[in-house]
Amino acid sequence: MISPSTISELLKQYNASHPSDITIGVLGGHSALDVCMGAKKLGFKTLAVCKKGRELTYSKYYKTRPAQNRAGTTLGCVDSVIALDDFKDIVKPEVQKQLRDAHTIFIHNRYFWVYCDFAEIENNFEVPIFGTRGLLKLEERDQPKNQYYLLEKAGIRTPKIFGTFKDINKVEQPIIVKVNEATRGYERAFFVATSYDDLQTKAAKMLKEGTINEEGLNKAVVEEFIIGAQVNMNYFYSPFASEVELLGTDMRRQTNLDGLLRMPARQQMLLPETWQPKMVETGHVAVTVKESLLEKMLILGEKFVATTKAEAAPGIIGPFALQGAVIAEDGKEDIVIFDVSMRIPGSPGTRFTPYSGYLYGEQLSVGDRIAMEIAEGLKQGRLDKLLT
Repeated sequence: MISPSTISELLKQYNASHPSDITIGVLGGHSALDVCMGAKKLGFKTLAVCKKGRELTYSKYYKTRPAQNRAGTTLGCVDSVIALDDFKDIVKPEVQKQLRDAHTIFIHNRYFWVYCDFAEIENNFEVPIFGTRGLLKLEERDQPKNQYYLLEKAGIRTPKIFGTFKDINKVEQPIIVKVNEATRGYERAFFVATSYDDLQTKAAKMLKEGTINEEGLNKAVVEEFIIGAQVNMNYFYSPFASEVELLGTDMRRQTNLDGLLRMPARQQMLLPETWQPKMVETGHVAVTVKESLLEKMLILGEKFVATTKAEAAPGIIGPFALQGAVIAEDGKEDIVIFDVSMRIPGSPGTRFTPYSGYLYGEQLSVGDRIAMEIAEGLKQGRLDKLLT
């Protein structure tokens, strides 16, 4: 793991006293524009590391430039781009040097970790990262002391997990098999089944089609399928304020599953038996929740932060998300969490919910809030408390 002394030494070399002395860097995808927009508002420079052939969003369409023949003085939020043959080339020494020469603080996201080797980033990426670089691998379900372990330690309710595929015949509710795609291991090929035989039939079909492979299926997690109102709770933990904030709430849109839910039931029934929903995430929708749920949601966030501090110090720094569903039991509502994001979530639309506004007087994007925290660290001379 990159040592705190290495980060401190890099910050000395940066010798930054103003946001304009720092570049906020991010991988070109996931939530890069949200991060860059927030950084530009506070005077930071911005940089996106892109894959060649996928860089125009950052190098052309949202590049910082004069506003010719338009209102305002400038357009865009991405100041510079480093285009690589592959995202994983970001760990090459010459690329790292470019980032350090630009005085870069890197904002990690899921894109960053799925394209790069965990050990390589943890041990050899000598660029300061905002947040805790050692936590991200714990999102993976095959890691020791992973998100399930942390949620259990925090006393947060999760779906029942079945030890073997055959165990699902002992219950009377649908289950979800959490398995990743064969070709894109970071993407979801989750599917729902109602019995062991149904699971076997669906898994065999997906194996034959090449959607999943045996290795992924052997690592799959089988959970009860929670029937409730799904909601992602997007938080921010400030080490300076020692406070958990609820920045916003949203829900996912998932490829053909989203389309299925918009079809009348009669049309759904006409689909062939071979048709399967795909739960590949394609976007998010901002949603609101009842005020009576806010206290419960904030307490869940506080419990999770406290547990990460105890189990994986220094714990959560900055943004994270608990993803779950609100269920009703015996006339009471409860929240069940079935996924965790221990970094910036992928939804830029959380600012269109009111919760950060209740706290700050204006709605903030996650990118806004990250930039605010880095600016505060710079002001206090305590950037090292935010970086690993």
